[in-house]
Amino acid sequence: MSLKSQFIAIFLGVTGFLASSYAIDCGQPPLLENRIVGGMDSSDGEWPWQVDIQKAGAHVCGGSIITENWILSAAHCFPNPSDVSFYIIYAGRYQLNGLNPHQSSHRVSYVVIPSGYVEPHSGKDVALVRLSIPVAWSDWIRPVCLPASGTLFPGGMPCYVTGWGNIRSEVPLQGAGPLQEVQVPIISQGSCQEMYQLEQVDILYDMICAGYQEGGKDSCQGDSGGPLVCQMVNGTWVQAGVVSFGLGCAEANQPGVYARLTSYSSFIRDNIPEVQLYGRAHQHRLRGTAMALLGCLSTVLTLLRL
Repeated sequence: MSLKSQFIAIFLGVTGFLASSYAIDCGQPPLLENRIVGGMDSSDGEWPWQVDIQKAGAHVCGGSIITENWILSAAHCFPNPSDVSFYIIYAGRYQLNGLNPHQSSHRVSYVVIPSGYVEPHSGKDVALVRLSIPVAWSDWIRPVCLPASGTLFPGGMPCYVTGWGNIRSEVPLQGAGPLQEVQVPIISQGSCQEMYQLEQVDILYDMICAGYQEGGKDSCQGDSGGPLVCQMVNGTWVQAGVVSFGLGCAEANQPGVYARLTSYSSFIRDNIPEVQLYGRAHQHRLRGTAMALLGCLSTVLTLLRL
């Protein structure tokens, strides 16, 4: 093989690696042909970061894929984090009770919960779940982006919550149980606190609310730990919150309360250094990938002229 041919082969290999890395960038669902209370059936593969967390063979919570080895969920989904032997996490799952040809199952190695967590109303309701074996990326299994601390989710911003929880209070999902989705707007901290004032519930700094003052659309029991995701201006889906608690489901003046992930950027990065955070670091990483590609191309073109 000539020297030029060798350089071309190396270039193609490097660009192929970088392209494959970009192809599984966080917050980017694949363009598949197919495309909760008050919600509707999602399409298979529409939310490829959603996972089903089961304990002793029963659905208990949702979660989201953030790296090949880590899942993000809620602390209250793991009341005894030192004992994870009965948990199984399903990635690539669409139907809770039907066939799922694209799914994989994973046992849990261990769970990391913020120091001082007591119960959801007191905040700190997040959990980092380490898988025993990593997920394999596919069109149905991809990571969601997590926000850097400065990422904004203003009041009124339309977002989605997904899960296999109850469709009404005490009414479980029926039939095959396809993954449900519902669009809910972000509610500002002040407005949410006003709504919950009569219930004497404090909306803490590490909480974010989403829903409607009149009710009707909300997450519910069984959706806990699942993602509240918002689409940014460049099309990337970023997880704003983790389903934490509410009073009833879809009641007026009682919107869903989520763990605010911008409050946990450092906690997540300290435990998972490789995690992708959307924001300045995310943009720099993408720019670095582009610069690496241009550098390779420039080097090969120079050598080909020799």
